[in-house]
Amino acid sequence: MADTPNPGRYGRQSRQARQARHGRLSVVRSAVDGVRILALHGEIDHAVKDEFSEALIPEEGVAPPRTVVDLSDVTFMDSSGINVFIAAHHAVKEAQGWLRIAAPRESVLRVIQLIGLDAVIPCHPTLEQARTS
Repeated sequence: MADTPNPGRYGRQSRQARQARHGRLSVVRSAVDGVRILALHGEIDHAVKDEFSEALIPEEGVAPPRTVVDLSDVTFMDSSGINVFIAAHHAVKEAQGWLRIAAPRESVLRVIQLIGLDAVIPCHPTLEQARTS
């Protein structure tokens, strides 16, 4: 039987242990008709917020003007993900572009709606609707 990390024992975990516990976030990048699409897979929380931010807001600090984030394979998102979305929204707005969310699962959609993020960033039921709206 493999050892599993015990967060209570020492109070700290390695990045790898946190990712294993929280699920890895993977990002698949593509573009369709000039719209950048980020398909996310896994969980978005504090352990992966930097990775999510780097994918959504490039190092230069200027996000491409038109971006859709496909959340259809995201099983969990906490306030860390909300904060990254808000920062990305401001960056895209400054570049006079747009950011849209596509196909969130019900549990993720509830968080988005509870916080009111859908009033700031348009949220669409499908990737195609988000891309072409």
